[in-house]
Amino acid sequence: MFFITFAVSNKFVLQHFNNLEVLGFSLFFAFVMQLAFLGLGLYKPKLRDKWWGMLRRLILATALSFLFLMLVQTIFQQSYYLTQTLFNACLYSLLATLCLRTLMLKINFLGFAKRNVLIMGSGERAMIIENRMRRKIDRQGFNLMGYAQMPGDASSSIPANKIIKLEQSLVEYVALNNVHEIVIATDERRDNLPVEALFACKLRGVVVSDILDFFEQETGQIAVNLIYPSWLIFSDGFSSTNEIRNNLDWLFNASLAFLLFLITWPIMLLTYVAIKLEDGFRAPGFYWQERVGLNGQNFRIVKFRSMKVDAERHGIKWSSAEDDRVTKVGRFIRKYRIDELPQIYNVIVGDMGFVGPRPERPEFVSHLQQVIPYYYERHNVKSGLTGWAQLKYPYGSSDEDAQEKLKYDLYYIKHRSFLMDLLILIQTAEVVILGKGR
Repeated sequence: MFFITFAVSNKFVLQHFNNLEVLGFSLFFAFVMQLAFLGLGLYKPKLRDKWWGMLRRLILATALSFLFLMLVQTIFQQSYYLTQTLFNACLYSLLATLCLRTLMLKINFLGFAKRNVLIMGSGERAMIIENRMRRKIDRQGFNLMGYAQMPGDASSSIPANKIIKLEQSLVEYVALNNVHEIVIATDERRDNLPVEALFACKLRGVVVSDILDFFEQETGQIAVNLIYPSWLIFSDGFSSTNEIRNNLDWLFNASLAFLLFLITWPIMLLTYVAIKLEDGFRAPGFYWQERVGLNGQNFRIVKFRSMKVDAERHGIKWSSAEDDRVTKVGRFIRKYRIDELPQIYNVIVGDMGFVGPRPERPEFVSHLQQVIPYYYERHNVKSGLTGWAQLKYPYGSSDEDAQEKLKYDLYYIKHRSFLMDLLILIQTAEVVILGKGR
């Protein structure tokens, strides 16, 4: 996509300016367009949108790019940002990208690069892969050869046509079927794994993976229901080695929070007034609530009030997608995440960062720690305004939803870095612009 936008912008300015101006304009134009595409989720490897959904994202990304470039033109008064030229470049970039994207939806150009994967096991653990990766879009990076029956496997509902009964040795099967990766997903490993055959496959360049590592790589989450202590102890990650990030964490987050406040204060003012108009000027505009943050310490989070004043008169409970306690203004500001903007204060005082697991209420944390293994580990990093789980999983209101989000939170904790935080911040734009909030 970068080369398409670069080539299109290059064509439209070539006739007016010298080579250096053309190069500078084209590179900046392409960078802005790609950033907009990234922010609107167009580079998600498992984007599930149909053609119309993709078109909507492309139009929004192109429109945002055009508005931003026009703003740059106004601020810097650069003559080469001609409005008509810029409009034409954006339009033809949109058309060229749309044609290529449409073609890619119809034809899988990269299918030849898929890995052939054999699952060793056909029991309960293997069934998790079958359930989680049953759609083609979940298997974009690999071809599933099947599930090899192993001694000790429990019964499962894996379709019979996907179960493989190895009639020859594992090494021969791997060679004949060009298997690139073997995933160990047996229910009982002790004395049941063909260690010598796996070793021979490994020497021939075949990747041998544990189901946890495979699941993590393909889904962007850590399956907490499959974790065993030794994997957690010897696994890489779960600690930040970036000393600059560690030492300047508050300065970076506070600076970003102040910048966000400068941009959004008019929206915040309008929201405050709208809340007052709906519920009366005596009703509070903000809502303070106890949450659990870093190392299990409680702090008070601040949000725009999106529920009725007496929302908890019947006790504390999960907020649901169609919660009747939510006000009309509240429903709108939740959808576009405007209710979270006052948490800029929490970021500045150091209670939260911009990226991290969303903080939960102490009452929910006490319960979830009892029913979900490793739930407390999400408190090993500072809570955030947005996070990996918020990008990957819709709003949830149950123990099962909390467990699914924990899988993404643990993945973030294991892999977190400045670049990952930056990616999450950029892709949060998709949630806000497309109204994917609660």
